[in-house]
Parts: sequence; structure tokens; C-alpha cells
Amino acid sequence: MQSVFRTSTSLLLAACFAVSASFTSAATDEGQSTAFQMSVAESTSAGSGLAEFYRNNGFEPVWVGDTPEHAARRAALIRALSNVEMHGLPASRYDVQSLISKMQDAKSVRDLGQIEAELSRVFLNYARDVQSGALRPSQVDPGLVRTVNRLPAEEHLNAVLASKDGAYIQQLAPQTGQYRALMKQKMALEALIAKGGWGSTVPVDKLELGDSGPNVIKLRNRLVSLGYMKPTASPTFDKTLLSAVKDFQRDHGLEPDGVAGQGTITELNRPASDRLKAVLVALERERWLPRERGERHILVNQADFSAKIVDDGRVTFETRAVIGKNTHDRRSPEFSDEMEHMVINPSWYVPRSIITKEYLPKLRANPNAVGHIEITDRRGRQVNRGAVDFTQFTAKNFPFAMRQPPSKSNALGLVKFMFPNKHNIYLHDTPQKSLFAREVRAFSHGCIRLAQPFEFAYALLARQEEDPKAFFHRILSSGKETKVNLDKPVPVHLIYRTAYIGPKGEVQYRRDVYDRDRKIWEALQKAGVVLPDVQG
Repeated sequence: MQSVFRTSTSLLLAACFAVSASFTSAATDEGQSTAFQMSVAESTSAGSGLAEFYRNNGFEPVWVGDTPEHAARRAALIRALSNVEMHGLPASRYDVQSLISKMQDAKSVRDLGQIEAELSRVFLNYARDVQSGALRPSQVDPGLVRTVNRLPAEEHLNAVLASKDGAYIQQLAPQTGQYRALMKQKMALEALIAKGGWGSTVPVDKLELGDSGPNVIKLRNRLVSLGYMKPTASPTFDKTLLSAVKDFQRDHGLEPDGVAGQGTITELNRPASDRLKAVLVALERERWLPRERGERHILVNQADFSAKIVDDGRVTFETRAVIGKNTHDRRSPEFSDEMEHMVINPSWYVPRSIITKEYLPKLRANPNAVGHIEITDRRGRQVNRGAVDFTQFTAKNFPFAMRQPPSKSNALGLVKFMFPNKHNIYLHDTPQKSLFAREVRAFSHGCIRLAQPFEFAYALLARQEEDPKAFFHRILSSGKETKVNLDKPVPVHLIYRTAYIGPKGEVQYRRDVYDRDRKIWEALQKAGVVLPDVQG
């Protein structure tokens, strides 16, 4: 790859300098200069942003001049285009060899104008893909409601002009530690696949401490090849193997009980190509996230069933979470917003969809059903159930709202954390504590339930209250619904990451509970992203 890159770059620069010399000598001729301008104008379609940029720029070349600055920009662009596969981007979109051929074949200033426009067009495709992702999230899955920021053509090209050495091109990809570590993992997996992968799979459903025989050896060998233990020929499931199984389980979101049951063995047997797909999808997802995450921010990884507070790149608080049930109308969406306040002792204002789909059928059968929920009219006044014939109403004409007053049994528990959004998603407590002991925690209507909501509140309030715990419990003990504003809103990122790098640099994998990563991978594949030829 490096030798190809060096050849490509040298060929392009040679061609570029040759044609640029012709342009420089002809630039004093007003007719030749006009020919270049006309060529650029004809080669940039109206409305694309390119035409407007060149008009505003007086049709000055960005790429094809013969100054050191032009040379640096060309070199930086070709270097970036030659390495797109490092980012998991589709190389076929940029066609470096075609660019080189066009530059080698250029014989006139008019040709040079066409090349200038083509370089800008390819640059913009690359810049948008590597900075914001090759896919449009909402076109892949309806749960991907994330807004991706794509800069206009003029802003990208002006930034290239401002960075005379081409540094802007080198900095387009996400500059996060997570992105760099994922790229490193991608290379490691590709090298592993080229060598045949992780070897033999484990052909049984369950192995545990004390077992022995050839299948235990296969389990041991698999964990050795995965890097979880040193080579040994022992046929017995001993404490060393037990420790390795637990470590594997922790890194894959499994209950670390040390028993290699069906779920654990399924994950053990996944081929390296599956893990590579997860990493490629994770790189794309990382490109979708906002460039600025927030010095302090909240990160909810749905695939990991966790919620974290991150301060200056370090996780300072973490708790288990429950996400939306895996049905078409309950899956938790993915987006970013800002948490503005919390409500202590919240009422639960039942969403219209729950009222009509779940509660109205029960009220038709029995007016006293769901008696813990108040039925209210448009003015918020409580309705006498005995005076209402619920059988006359349908989902379309049901005129009432429903509210559950503050209490320990409230569906939202005793505190909720609000980042107002059109999806009506927020974080909250829950009386259903037993769900947090489950390995797969997808049970809610879409909102995110927290296992340790009080501690989460203390952590958020610590920056504005001298004694956040006492402050919180003083309000809680009042029993009154109370809104507490955060002095400084905290960015919230609801993500879904089946491959990510842990705090100690270890790679973590999770199951694709919503089947979203499969859809993203198929879309990337359709766009031209490919796996190595050798699968393992």
C-alpha cells in the first residue's frame, strides 16, 4: 500500500507541476486566464456550492498552481485519498488513479480548469465522508434520528486555502482517542483475518469449572488465540480458564459468571470478520457524533445498557440502564441534545400512544382499571370514571389525558432528567429495580431507566450545590413535584455502539440487540466498503 501511495503521489505531483507550469506561463495572457475561468465555471454545476465558491474566489486555483502551498494541498489530498480504506470508507468513491490519469493527459489550460474542478469535487466528497460519515443515518434506520452536520462547500474550501500546508485535510477525520483506537483495532483484525482468524470454534453449549476433555481444550485454545490467556495443554476447566472466561464475558457485555454457556460460546465463536464489521460500523457512527462532545457530557450506550457521565474525557460516573423494548414502536432512538433540568418527585404524564394502545382497551372493559392513574380533562381536572362511558371512545377521539401522581410506585420513580426533545425521550428512575439484574435490558417504552438515579443526580448537582445529596433529599422528602434547573446544560449523547474501546484500551463488543448495525454494515457495503479477501 505504501509503495503504491508513493508512486501515485509522485505521478500526480509530476503531472500537476507540468501542467501548472503551462498555466503560470500562460496566466499573463488574458485569453488563457479567461479560458481557465470558463473551464472551471463549466465544470462546476450550479447549486453545488462549488460554482459559488469559485465566483467569490475570482476563479483562483486551489489545487493546480505551482506554488509550495498548492503543492502541499495536492500532496495532502492525494495522501488522504490513498488512505481512505484506513477509515473504512469506500475507495471507489474517490478514484485516485483516474485523477492521476487526467492530470497526466492534461494538455491545455482548459484541461487544467477541468482538473481543478474535479479535485475540488473529490475533495468535498472525501471531506464530508470522513468528517460526517459516508451514510445519511435517517436513510438507514428510522431509529437513527441523529442530525449530522455537513459543512457547505465554501467553508471546506476556504479552510483548505487558509491552511497553506494542507493541515486542514489531515484534521478532517474525528480527532478523538476512540476513533484512533478503532482504526488501530481495524488494522489488527485485518492482519488477523489474513492469517486465518482465531482458529477452531468451540462445538458445545456449556462448559464450566471442573469439566475436562477435548472440548475444554478447544475452549482454552480459542481463548488463547483471542488473547485472554497463555498457551497451555491442560484438558481441565481450572481456575485459570475460569478467570479467562470471566474476562471475556466482561469484554462482551455478558454476565461474568465464569460458565461458558450458550450465550458465551456464541460470542466466542464469532469470526474475526464479524468483529471487523462491528468496528467499521463503529467508525462510521463515530463520524456521526458532534465534533464537540462537551467538556462534561452524558453518554448512553444503548447496546451496552449503560449511562455514563464523562468529564474531560474520563468516565466519572457509570450506572446500568434499561433501554426501549425491541419492537418497532419502542426502540430507543439515537440523537444528541442538552440536559437542562431534573424533576424530583415527578408526575408521569402518560404518552398518548400508551393511553390509546394500552389503557383505553382496559378502560373499555372495566372503568376502574389502572386505578393508580388519574384521568383528567383538557383543563387538568380529574374526571369521575363512573360518569364516563369509555366504550364510546376510540384511539382517535379519546378526549382525556392521564397522569400518575408522584409516589414511589410512579412509573418514573422519584426523579427524571430532562433534555426536552420531539421524541419525548428522557432518563429516569423506575420502581422495577429487578430488571437491572438482567443481562439484556430492553424493556421500556423508549426512555432510558437508570439503576442508580439518585447517585446520578448527586453527580450532576455536585457542580452547583455544596452538599448535593442533602439538597436532593430535602426536596425528595417534601413529596412535592419540583423542577431543579442545571446551572449549565449538559450535552447528552444517546448512542448505540457494539464495538468500542474501553478505558484501559481494551476492545469491547456488544450484541446488536436492535439489528441496527447489520443495516448500517449492509449500507456501507452497498456504498463500496469491502472486507479483506480472506475471511476468518
